[in-house]
Amino acid sequence: MTDMMHAVEISEPGGPEVLRPCKRPLPVAGHGQVVIRVAWAGVNRPDALQRAGSYAPPKGASDLPGLEASGEVASVGPGVDWPKVGDAVCALLPGGGYAEYVATPAAHCLPVPAGMALREAACLPETFFTVWSNVFQRGGLQSGERFLVHGGSSGIGTTAIQLASAFGARVFATAGSADKCQACRDLGAERAINYKDEDFVEILRGEGGANLILDMVGGDYIRRNVQTLADDGRLVQIAFLQGPKVALNFAQIMTRRLTLTGSTLRPQSDLAKARIAEALREQVWPLLDAQRVAPVMDSEFLLDEAAQAHARIESSGHIGKIVLKVS
Repeated sequence: MTDMMHAVEISEPGGPEVLRPCKRPLPVAGHGQVVIRVAWAGVNRPDALQRAGSYAPPKGASDLPGLEASGEVASVGPGVDWPKVGDAVCALLPGGGYAEYVATPAAHCLPVPAGMALREAACLPETFFTVWSNVFQRGGLQSGERFLVHGGSSGIGTTAIQLASAFGARVFATAGSADKCQACRDLGAERAINYKDEDFVEILRGEGGANLILDMVGGDYIRRNVQTLADDGRLVQIAFLQGPKVALNFAQIMTRRLTLTGSTLRPQSDLAKARIAEALREQVWPLLDAQRVAPVMDSEFLLDEAAQAHARIESSGHIGKIVLKVS
């Protein structure tokens, strides 16, 4: 290891072109942390939001983008029992994934699933932490319930479809093309709804309403989601691609006993994320080891092609995950 590493930084807020190669000092593992020699780094919409200047990293986190990665543990800090130096892991990151080395809490690391390559493993943490914490822990999805996920062909969507199906839910998904709808069905969705020419409210109400909705669209979808919910239904909001503000009649929340909630992952405490990791290792990693679920891969780019990767994710033409090859 040298004193400096290759990375990609955000030179200023803006479009994909503001992502620039740079040299940065190697991170040092603090108490409870590990440093990972990054092999692959996942690309996610929060990276693009940070690049655009609308999603600042938490206090103390790296200003480099990148919220998930896979690779080999290069060093460990005090108080770390697992993983060990040389172990192959994937990890949720506070930031800094677009680099040759990254530091993260050891408790946010997970083993690479049996038979899975590091390329695919890099695409697990951000989406699996998000889906598990919001759909199962916050949303309380149960076997037999009707579950609707918007953006079914996204990284979040493809993960949510697979996990909800694996745990016995009836899965419905929205997507914007015939190919994307077919991808949702292939992953286990009972019904894929092309939102460009079908009304998800009408379709789900015909099924009795959705017991749980996972939404990242926002805007007018919030009002329509409330209409879609069955009595005692739950809406979990994780993003606002169309904005966070809408006029809403809250009387129906009371009379139909609806629950509206949501969360973002990055600002949560290290302990909260560690607890999610523990639950994933116990309840989801066996499904990955058995190859019952797996990340859906869209495309890969070299680290210095991060701008192209961001253009790809913002085009919304992708199905599944986009990844950067770092080493």
